[in-house]
Amino acid sequence: MLEVSNLVSRYGHVTALKGVSLRVRPGEFVAILGSNGAGKTTLLRTIAGLHQQASGEVRFEGQDIGKLPSHERIKRGLCLVPEGRHVFPRMTVYENLLMGSFSCPSSDARRQMEAVFELFPILRERRQQKAGTLSGGQQQMVALGRALMAKPKLLLMDEPSLGLGPMVIESIFEVISRLNKREGTTVALVEQNANMALRFSTRAYVMETGTITVEGASADLEKSEHVRRSYLGL
Repeated sequence: MLEVSNLVSRYGHVTALKGVSLRVRPGEFVAILGSNGAGKTTLLRTIAGLHQQASGEVRFEGQDIGKLPSHERIKRGLCLVPEGRHVFPRMTVYENLLMGSFSCPSSDARRQMEAVFELFPILRERRQQKAGTLSGGQQQMVALGRALMAKPKLLLMDEPSLGLGPMVIESIFEVISRLNKREGTTVALVEQNANMALRFSTRAYVMETGTITVEGASADLEKSEHVRRSYLGL
């Protein structure tokens, strides 16, 4: 579904991605691990079209999308849930969700809205509440629900556990797993909480200073001495 080849991205004279290559097959749940500054967020933003690539290739369902603007990538089914959630704080939950459906017919938007409310019942209760007044966990639900309104084929998620308590993190990961296993949504997830990421994903990559250094089945990476020492605190 997604194939990234020798991707290079820069911020001025600083090279953030140094020839990154990875693949995500249809139906997979792939985790991308790494410490702060490894280039994980830049990778997702470049794939989503929010940061311009300097060189390399991003192919989605066999098509080169490297020159497409982000909204065109969304229309093709590639959606990003950004780090820090970035909800529209002065808009209601309902309005935030509706923003995610700009590329869908109104009939599809109504169905997707109902599907989001079934997934997150609390959002139905809070649908007329300003998103900026919600808890961090509820805002993460809004951010995820907003992406789901576009009926994504590939869901890119950047640090969904950031700033959340353990019980909320568990709940969010359970929902992501359900989307992957029951709904068939392909997931590529950037996460510093390596324990959770490896527990729920099927395959994983490890990034260090703009490059992929390790890749493999998540179960195998959990047993890797380097991963256990560097990312699992063991």
